[in-house]
Amino acid sequence: MSAAVVSIFSCGAFFLFGLITGVIKYQQIVASPRGRAHIYIDTCHRASLMYAFACLIVYEFVLISELADWLELMAVILLVGYFATAVISYFIHGIRQDTRNQLHLNEGESPTLVHKAIPLYMWSLIAAEIGGFLILFYGVIIALIPT
Repeated sequence: MSAAVVSIFSCGAFFLFGLITGVIKYQQIVASPRGRAHIYIDTCHRASLMYAFACLIVYEFVLISELADWLELMAVILLVGYFATAVISYFIHGIRQDTRNQLHLNEGESPTLVHKAIPLYMWSLIAAEIGGFLILFYGVIIALIPT
């Protein structure tokens, strides 16, 4: 499968998930005495829609880039994979309504292995998303700047 195919399929999947979480958001708003959805359903809905459009940007960069196919595919998988893990974690917290901030413990909660691994995950997300995009951006730069 090519980087372009992964990008465009990911765009569709994120957009569809954004639409579906919009329905869940609406249901939570209607059911809430405060008229609000859980913060993580709201975040999931918005992030899914934004990642859909981010995937279109990634798709365009892949089309322009002149890097090796395997390198572009690796960059796209890094980007999209971490986009997906973020959206999934937002969705789980929004459905469970178990926290208002996944990066902090709830009052009285003891740290678990998952809590202790969050900083490692966050730094790997930062490296993968920025690194993946830098690879594609480099491919675009070398394709567009005459030598």
